[in-house]
Amino acid sequence: MTDDDDIIVFIVDDDPRIREALGELLASHGIAAFSFASAGEYVDADKPKRPACLILDVELPDINGLDLQKQIAEGDHPPIVFITGHGDIPSTVRAIRHGAVDFLTKPFSDAALMQAIRTAAAQDRKAHAERADIGILKQRYLDLTPREREVLPLVISGLLNKQAASELGISEVTLQIHRRNVMQKMAAASLADLVRIAEKLQIPVTHSRRTGEE
Repeated sequence: MTDDDDIIVFIVDDDPRIREALGELLASHGIAAFSFASAGEYVDADKPKRPACLILDVELPDINGLDLQKQIAEGDHPPIVFITGHGDIPSTVRAIRHGAVDFLTKPFSDAALMQAIRTAAAQDRKAHAERADIGILKQRYLDLTPREREVLPLVISGLLNKQAASELGISEVTLQIHRRNVMQKMAAASLADLVRIAEKLQIPVTHSRRTGEE
């Protein structure tokens, strides 16, 4: 399998000639493509969960492509490569500032488009891996007992065992047992590792270590 074999490209362009030409180009590289004549068709379609790229025309019949980019920014959509017959600097800057991989003005070279598609797919592949990693961490967190979920933020806050135990009204020995269980269940090799995991899960540090205490 090559790096292109798992890529999907979504083409949103109201010109059927462009959709056909892009589809043929992608097919020649062994890349699957799905074409849509409008933004609405794309948004409503079921999309395979694979590394992908969205080739998006700026001028569409139902919405400006730049406005669509803004609307779907918070959703699970692939990186965008814009194509347009009327490129201008403000539109380019806006697109790139909001995360577009490239902004290509027609006519563009096949090589430039393919490079942009592969860059977008690589970004999406990384995002898929990160989401999968977060999903695993979330499940591990859900497997913690309620008390262990109370212990975790105290541990990553850097409190001494006796300070954390005092916060929870439990013995230091009991705190150590919970702490060990948290480390094991979260698959953390060290405190630093647990802190990084907590950051990924956006678990807040609710206390700061009080100095001057033995």
